[in-house]
Amino acid sequence: QVQLVESGGGLVQAGGSLRLSCAASGRTFSSYAMGWFRQAPGKEREFVAAISSSGGRTNYADSVKGRFTISRDNAKNTVYLQMNSLKPEDPAVDYCAAGQGPYTGIAWYDYWGQGSQVAVSS
Repeated sequence: QVQLVESGGGLVQAGGSLRLSCAASGRTFSSYAMGWFRQAPGKEREFVAAISSSGGRTNYADSVKGRFTISRDNAKNTVYLQMNSLKPEDPAVDYCAAGQGPYTGIAWYDYWGQGSQVAVSS
């Protein structure tokens, strides 16, 4: 079993940047693809970004492509989401997840973090 602990959420001005971190327990982190999802109030959880276990392949939602960057440091059992040029419509609870590949569907992910709040002020 993998336990995921998220950090780095908070309040940021529109146009600013924020970096989320997700630290995994155990020694099997490098065998999992990692993904980031977000869920706004009253909306379904949606895909943001994903990265393969080796870090060699990434996927991004069209809404964040060019602004967000997913990366991982397997030596630290940590995945990151660098969010730049944040928009007022970006606020949501962000979840990191460990899964079978860098896919967009939530069904591919087996373990989930507790969520981290991201808010963007005008």
